[in-house]
This record gives sequence, C-alpha cells and structure tokens, in this order.
Amino acid sequence: MGIKGFTRLLLLAGVLSASSGLAAEIHGRSSTQLSWFNNYYNDKKQVELGEYLRLSVTNLDKEGKASIYGYGRITQDLNNGEGFNSRLYYLYGEYRDLYDKVDIRLGRQFINQAAGSAIIDGGQIDLKNVGPVALSVYGGRNVIFGLDNESGHGGDLAFGAAAYLQGFKNTDLEVSWLRKWDQWDIARDTLGASFKQYLFNSVRLYGNTRFDLVSETFNEVLAGVKYYPLSNLVFTGEWYQSYPTFDTTSIYSVFAVDRYQEAVFRADYTFNDMVSVNGGYTSQWFGEGGRGHIYHLGTGVRPFEPLLINVEFDNNQGYNGKTNGVLVDAFYDVTKSLQVAGGLGYDVYKRDVMNNDEIARTYWLGGKYKLAKSMTASLRVENNVNARYENDTQGRFVFDYDF
Repeated sequence: MGIKGFTRLLLLAGVLSASSGLAAEIHGRSSTQLSWFNNYYNDKKQVELGEYLRLSVTNLDKEGKASIYGYGRITQDLNNGEGFNSRLYYLYGEYRDLYDKVDIRLGRQFINQAAGSAIIDGGQIDLKNVGPVALSVYGGRNVIFGLDNESGHGGDLAFGAAAYLQGFKNTDLEVSWLRKWDQWDIARDTLGASFKQYLFNSVRLYGNTRFDLVSETFNEVLAGVKYYPLSNLVFTGEWYQSYPTFDTTSIYSVFAVDRYQEAVFRADYTFNDMVSVNGGYTSQWFGEGGRGHIYHLGTGVRPFEPLLINVEFDNNQGYNGKTNGVLVDAFYDVTKSLQVAGGLGYDVYKRDVMNNDEIARTYWLGGKYKLAKSMTASLRVENNVNARYENDTQGRFVFDYDF
C-alpha cells in the first residue's frame, strides 16, 4: 500500500490544486532531499534522492468541518542497488464537530496516546463537549514498516480507547488502553496514563506511565517537576524507570531483561540576550547493582547579534563506561535570508577497563538560504572519524517549498 498510497497522495494534490474553483484551502510542504552516507549493511557509499510531501486540504464544505491530511515519501537509491522505496505515513479524511460533539477520522493515521502509538488503516471517533471527560476510540489494520516496504500480514490489528479531561485550564489527564494483534495473536496489551498540572504560576508537575497487562509490570514510568522561580530561571527534576517488554509473538520475549532507572536534575538560567547557561546531573541504576553518573554543563553565547555559539560538555562514568565529550556549534546570520553554521564534537571514551581510551570526532558545516517567502534551501556536510571509520563523510541537501 505504500507506493499506491503515496501515488494517490500525489494525484490528490494535483487534482485539488487544479480545482481552484473550489473553496478548499490547500497547504503543505514539498521537501526534495539529496543525501549521501555510508550504508552500514554493505559498507558502501550510498547516494539517495527523496521527495517528502505533507498536505492538508481544508474547508471542503461550507461549514469548514471536512478536511484531508496526508504525509508520505518516496526515495530512489542512485548507486547502491537498493532501488525505489516509498512510505505512506498517513492519509485520512476528517470531519469535525458533528452535532458539535463528534470528530471522525477515516484512513491511514498515526495514533499517539499514553498507552502507546500505532499507524493504522482504519478509523477514529472522538466524543467531546458532553462534560468534563472526552472519549476516543480507534481501530484498524496495524501498519508495520520493514526496511524496504510494509512487512505486515493478515491479522495485524490495533484497537484502543482513551478518556481525557476537557475544559480544565491548568490540568491535563489521560487514561488509555491499546491492544495489538500479530496474525490474530495478542502481541501487546497496555494501559497508559499521562498527567500535567500547573500550580501557582511557577510549578509544573507531569508524569507518564505504561502498564503491560501481559507481563503485569510497569514497563515505563516518568515523574517530573519544573519550577520557575524567575522568568529566566528553570529547575527540572525527573525520575524515570524502564522495564523493556516485547511483543508476545517476538522471540525476544523469552529473554531476561534488567530494569533501568535514572534521576535527572537540571537548571537553566538566562542572564540576558547575550548569555545563557545550563547544567545538570543524571544518576543511573542498571541491573545487578550497576551505577552510572552523567554531569552536564552548557552555555549559549551571542557576542554580537548575528552570531550564536553553543558549547556543551558531558562527563559520563560508571557501569556503562567512561566518556568525556565536548560539542561546539556556531550559527551566523549573514543576512536575513542567509545563515551559515558549523560545529565539532570531540569524545574520549573507554568501553571497559580492558580497553584503552578511544577518540571520536565529528566536524560539520552547513547553511540555509531563503530564496523566497515559500522556498528554502539548506545544506549540511559532516565527517566522522572514530574507531570504525578514518573518514566517514555524509551530507544532505534539502529544498523546501511551502504552499
């Protein structure tokens, strides 16, 4: 369905563009990209031409309730034998505010809720404006992408539902459920919840969690707080826990895994328009008593208006090895239409006590030029030097057209 679906998306754009007599409004972005990189599967240089198209067609009826949305891409390998490839990420019709209470979507669409995410060929119905709680249900064929094309088969399904608060200015709350089938066998069965609360105009509490009904365990938990004592000062504290679970139909579901936990503390302070600083510490807990510690310092400096320099330093030590790394990025606005940029990364790391220190370096140059109000061209070229490659050059040229 990928190639056919993307072809339909292109034809739809052409037909609707030609129908200028309609009241429909057509907007989107065409992004033409030429990229070159090392193919890690055969270690050969690959050059690839791609076209990404995002499209929205609104006001298809007098009330402005009917719309069509689409996004997909096609790529052609020019030299490495991989040939033509395409993916249709979504293409659906939407009708909003039926009886001022119902939104309906039909077609391929991306679903993202606290319980999980999926791309489905199916439908979604939202019930709203009936009280403090809104409801959403969806279901259809679960779309699975392989390396070259869609790799799903019969019996791949996804269904779910969500309830969320509506009309509360300072509070967001969602509770949802997602089930996936793999060839008619239940592969995933998950409950999820997300929460956000603003307090005293200076505190934001938030959290997310997922509970796997098959293994009866929390496979993901996040709890955090942001405190804004001043308009230019932010403190962040987070605790995160992950216990990986796999589809019940996957061979990996029989392997034992360790629970991972981390606590993050961070502060961001802006002195003025010229200088900002940030710093943080992450404490990590791995399986079998393993510990890790990450220290971070960063600053953004604008010595004069057209130039911005960002510098970041990370020190990582503990169970997962030892790393010292520096990133430096600079952006210079030559004119209102032209920006040039460049940067480098330098990492010294040791994987374990049996190995010597290794060094990885990254250098990049780039630029962006606004040809017109709706047209932008950008280029980035990067070279990586590390234990695997003495010279790994890759890059991307992008031409964006907004309509």
